[in-house]
Amino acid sequence: MVFARSTTIQAHPSFIDAGIKHIRDTVMPALAELEGCAGLSLLVDHDSGRCIATSSWMDEESLRRSEGPVLQLRDEAAKAFNGTTTVERWDIAILHRDHHSGHGACVRAVWLKLEPGRMDHAIDVYKMVSMPAMEDLEGFCSASLLVDHSAGRAVSSVTFDSHEAMDNNRELAQEIRAAAVREMGSEILEVCEFELAIAHLHVPEMA
Repeated sequence: MVFARSTTIQAHPSFIDAGIKHIRDTVMPALAELEGCAGLSLLVDHDSGRCIATSSWMDEESLRRSEGPVLQLRDEAAKAFNGTTTVERWDIAILHRDHHSGHGACVRAVWLKLEPGRMDHAIDVYKMVSMPAMEDLEGFCSASLLVDHSAGRAVSSVTFDSHEAMDNNRELAQEIRAAAVREMGSEILEVCEFELAIAHLHVPEMA
């Protein structure tokens, strides 16, 4: 089992570029010094100011030990983005890469509400039904499913080569998503699209 901590930053849009630089130059090197850290990604929406930094951890003990050092890093990042933060912790249930993303990559993220007792079924549906269909979408790079068993929540993140590819596949992606929701018995809470500003997660294939 690999774990993740996501920090959502509601940033002031004019501070986003400075915040990205802070994450790259200060936060990433600091995380690299912490035992068990398997990298970090940063999603950015320049229009809304919403940014999501996700760090991955190879075991639960590493995640717990990092809480203190990461708290200070989080406070400093909030200042760099001139924004506020909220934190969520996840199990990484699935991660599959067709190829690594490059400059200009974008991510479509979908938050889901599920009955806790149906979480394993939802993971199976994502793995066996949704992911093979998503692999055929234009510009597909990778897909992941993060889950919070106790809260009955999950988030799917699918990375594409470019914003153009993500635009072009939006209708097909919606059809795939609707079919999965029916099969999972889940509820879509939110669908958002982001720029992949930093892509340095080193989680092994978990498909």
